[in-house]
Amino acid sequence: MKRLIILAVLLLSGAYAFAHKQVSATSPDGQTKVTVTISDRIWYDIESHGETLFKDCHIGITLRDRTLGLKPVLKGKKITKVNETITPIHPLKSSKVENNYTLLTLTMGGNYKLEWRVYDDGVAYRFITSLKGDIEVMEEDGTWQLAAPCKLVLQQPKKFKTSCEELYTVVESDQWKSDDKMSELPILIMGEKQKVLISEFDLFDYPGTFLKSNEGNAFSIIQPKNPLEYEDNGDRKQKILKEADYVAKTSGSRTFPWRYMLITQRDSQLAESTMPVRLAPANVIGDTSWIKPGQTCWDWLNGIPFGPDVNFKSGINFDTFKYFVDFAARNGIGYMLMDEGWALDTRDPFRTNPEVHLPELIAYAKDKGVGIIVWLPWLTVEHHMDLFEKFEEWGIKGAKIDFMDRQDQWMINFYERAAKEAAKHHIVIDFHGAFHPSGLDYKYPNVLTYEGVRGMEYNGGCFPDNSLWMPFIRNAVGPMDYTPGSMLNYQPERHHGGRPICSGVGTKSFNMAIFVIFESNLQMLMDNPCRYDQWPDCRDFLTSVPVNWDETRVLEAEAGQYCITAKRKGDKWFIGGITNSTGRDFNLKLDFLPKGKEYKMTSFADGVNAHIIAMDYVNKVSMVSNSTVLPISMVRNGGWCARLDPVE
Repeated sequence: MKRLIILAVLLLSGAYAFAHKQVSATSPDGQTKVTVTISDRIWYDIESHGETLFKDCHIGITLRDRTLGLKPVLKGKKITKVNETITPIHPLKSSKVENNYTLLTLTMGGNYKLEWRVYDDGVAYRFITSLKGDIEVMEEDGTWQLAAPCKLVLQQPKKFKTSCEELYTVVESDQWKSDDKMSELPILIMGEKQKVLISEFDLFDYPGTFLKSNEGNAFSIIQPKNPLEYEDNGDRKQKILKEADYVAKTSGSRTFPWRYMLITQRDSQLAESTMPVRLAPANVIGDTSWIKPGQTCWDWLNGIPFGPDVNFKSGINFDTFKYFVDFAARNGIGYMLMDEGWALDTRDPFRTNPEVHLPELIAYAKDKGVGIIVWLPWLTVEHHMDLFEKFEEWGIKGAKIDFMDRQDQWMINFYERAAKEAAKHHIVIDFHGAFHPSGLDYKYPNVLTYEGVRGMEYNGGCFPDNSLWMPFIRNAVGPMDYTPGSMLNYQPERHHGGRPICSGVGTKSFNMAIFVIFESNLQMLMDNPCRYDQWPDCRDFLTSVPVNWDETRVLEAEAGQYCITAKRKGDKWFIGGITNSTGRDFNLKLDFLPKGKEYKMTSFADGVNAHIIAMDYVNKVSMVSNSTVLPISMVRNGGWCARLDPVE
């Protein structure tokens, strides 16, 4: 009898060991580790640099007829070391990106796999399924359990319908309640020793992700249901009449989006991150030589030229747009973006405003080397997908598509359908009224930028205390259409202005420095040409700033507080520095410059009275080298920027 009891205990112990399997993978530098436990669910822990960041997190996908991750069976594992160099088509930070990681592939019973990448600076996971036919995804289980309480930086909409332009809020993780507002992605976790940015990538045929609190320092994925019936509600909105009970109906054989955690020990690593490049899907459109990133003029916020050189009635007409085109041509600006009003009816892209003389304007701009981009509500694109063919015939170079304001599966698929059709006809795209970039701009590189940010369109509602989060959160996941470049500048308590005379919060040097720091493959000059010409030194600096870079180095940074970044294009360097409502002084070492070379530095600093009169600035030319230690001062809501040209 005793022997039978011992045997039974041994059998039970064996069953328990079989049911609870642990698999680990460590980053190339040995500092970051993910441990996956296969038991009743799929659990994981993450440690980095001697600290446990996430503990007892669980993941899975609930389908109509089964749950991937419930009572999972591990059939096999494989660990691979990957070392490769990526050359981005549009290098927002660097023309060469090292992609080195440990790949852990877990093959599970039930025809699915779980793939993990463990980087020196983060962890990413995704599900891969090999199921027959279509599947219906009811919900995704993705839960992050923090190992210790900390601050969270969130953007919290009231509902799924959002343009992703909310102000950032800082919330204590143990005070975020389950009935509080959810958050969009990305979010920033502010640990005492390390910070973690959570986002998603490679998002196709699947809804975007939001996060809701589970309380107890935990939060999990929540997604909008897929719409089944809908109708137009005006020229740019859609009313959803009926939703499915699932979040996605999709192919049973596919890769699901990456869920990634960028892990940093220095705030500068957030602003330097190339994680999106490393997780990006391949370009599917082939030749991209026709795609030209660059700057663009824009008429929406400041569209009424005035002054001694304006002898015509300004407005939405040929003479005004010709004035913008002439300015672009004089200053080497590649595009002129015409916002609402170029068409007679926003619902009909084929009937143009006769005051604009669009064919003549396109021909005039082409002769000057300037491409025309036009604004459209997304519903107009949805109802007239043939407009891209017509635009190519007319000679239009790009489309700014606006007001999507949703992330359900149907809308995610609209983004891809529009990008694909535009690429067929050599049209570049700016997605406005959009969510954060999640991989479409790599699959279809004609997608140059996204909004999904509280930018200068908000006038007084866009201020440095909020904008100082952007290099560390929003720009860390991809290009953003912030629409910078204001020449009318105010401190927050003195700000005023609105269309057609819009202005920016922050000093003039702040508004110039963000041209270097904020990243977009299509960078707006939001102000009027006549105002740029009033400050030719500022104009010449702004129009000289590239949109793509060979190298990025963040010199000084604290998330939400200040950021000073140096960027190189060819043999030229640009430096931009910005601060929030606290003024700051720094001594910058320029030891990143090549030894033995001198540079002519053209700099712009806050003036002595810029803390009150934000327009006050100082333009200076000096010589610098690798041994230079550069003292800079930024007033509250201020900035500093410079261009460094090598001396032959």
